[in-house]
Amino acid sequence: MGKRKVLSESQIKPRLPDDFEVIGIAEKLLGYDRIRVRCLDGFTRLCRIRGKMKRRVWIRVSDVVLVSPWDFQSDTRGDITYRYRRNQVEWLRANGYLKDIQI
Repeated sequence: MGKRKVLSESQIKPRLPDDFEVIGIAEKLLGYDRIRVRCLDGFTRLCRIRGKMKRRVWIRVSDVVLVSPWDFQSDTRGDITYRYRRNQVEWLRANGYLKDIQI
């Protein structure tokens, strides 16, 4: 079969939030795997990086991330499930997903 050929990164559509996920910006790194994230729904959550992503994806301040709020304490806690790259952030901004957020 082989690899699928991609002509440019602008053709790749980024992962969009599901029903219970929300987009946010990493505000402050708190150590270990904890990050304070300001979300689009108006809450500031203390989020942890999922174990699957912990050593594979590095998150810095002002990165745009996808947050999955916990079932309990959903206003204050959550898990980071995805980090958007720069071209994906531009795509989200162009399509109206990041209209309220300042990076």
